[in-house]
Amino acid sequence: MRLPVFLLLAALVAAPLFAAKPPAVAPPDEAPHGIANQSSDPGQANPAADHGPVAVPEPTEKALRHARSGNWLWLTETLWSLLIPAVFLFTGFSARIRTFAQRIGRRWFATIVVYFAAFTILTFLIDFPLSYFSGFHRPHAYGLSNQTFSKWFGDELKGLVVGLIIGSLLLWVPYLLVKKSPRRWWLWTSLLAIPLAAFFILIAPIVIDPLFNKFGPMKDKELEQSILQLASRAGIDGARVFEVDKSADTNTVNAYVTGFGSSKRIVLWDTTIKKLAPDELLFVMSHEMGHYVLGHVVRSIFFFAGLILVTLFVFDRLQAGMIARFSSRFGFTELSDIASLPLILLLVGVLSFFITPIAAGYSRWQEHEADRFGLEITRDNHAAAEAFVKLQQENLGVPRRGLLYKLWRADHPLLGERIDFCNEYKPWEQGKPGRYEHLFKQ
Repeated sequence: MRLPVFLLLAALVAAPLFAAKPPAVAPPDEAPHGIANQSSDPGQANPAADHGPVAVPEPTEKALRHARSGNWLWLTETLWSLLIPAVFLFTGFSARIRTFAQRIGRRWFATIVVYFAAFTILTFLIDFPLSYFSGFHRPHAYGLSNQTFSKWFGDELKGLVVGLIIGSLLLWVPYLLVKKSPRRWWLWTSLLAIPLAAFFILIAPIVIDPLFNKFGPMKDKELEQSILQLASRAGIDGARVFEVDKSADTNTVNAYVTGFGSSKRIVLWDTTIKKLAPDELLFVMSHEMGHYVLGHVVRSIFFFAGLILVTLFVFDRLQAGMIARFSSRFGFTELSDIASLPLILLLVGVLSFFITPIAAGYSRWQEHEADRFGLEITRDNHAAAEAFVKLQQENLGVPRRGLLYKLWRADHPLLGERIDFCNEYKPWEQGKPGRYEHLFKQ
């Protein structure tokens, strides 16, 4: 399913911090956001638990095959996401859908809603074989999922409905801005992406996430208390810990902190609880808490709003020339025509390819700093490194990847780099203060 550009860009704002948030599953060849552990005494060094450096395991043949097929799948999906809107656009099919929507809707707003619904449902059906392969068949083929087809398909339909509702409510906004301010719409849209992203980050844990996963209290109350103690020491008060029944869907592991203000919550997959030792799990949690304490959510919103601004500015310069040259084939002469939606998706998709290395690099930096935060508050380097090793093994990870992969696909540091950092980063052994120790409560 392809959401309107306004939603795509808003999603881009939050993606680096919430890539592992339900219903999405973190890429199996990367560690999810969570990586933080600690001893039974949060924040104090635990010499008994530190058994020295942890070796970076060699990837299994299965993991290598999964990585190679993942590269081809990424390339296919990237090209496919450009091909489909291009076909809608250059065949004039988008204009025909617009004409149909005008007959049904008659009024401007209703026309947008009808067009969006038709376009979204059609692309959902066209994308379905590829979605089935990447989201259901491939994870099962590699033993990463045990989700039933009915559950997977049900989640796909829920996603379609949610997208239809949100898109119908919001798509009129950028088109109204284009209509009222054809020279500055890109600026106003970029500015509106900031409160929109903040709003969805606030409500997602309460309204959207429960549609796809079952959230409940942690069953292990002792572990929950340890997590809450660690959160208190990190300066996170009033947090709630939820356990998600993900073993019904996947064999991979993950954890995350989501929301902010009254909606902030710490979330653990039950698979993570089962497969990681308590000290490893606590490191994962301290990593997630680092995102919250270091203000990564707010910083990312503004950073990616800047990228959105640049992207839309360049897009605005390109779209005018394309419409002038191909208007007879497109079937419209102005960007404010709803039939231009495939053009927006096509050009923004191309431009996004070029800004992805910047976005991914920024995300990797935030993840690295969250790793540093987790190591400083737990001082359990061995448990941290072991957690990454288990994430590699459980998620079919490959610890060392090529430069192109890192630039375009890695929004987290590579697993090998993270294990190396866990082995090496120990400023307290040299009597030096940590970068974030001043944030910890005693």
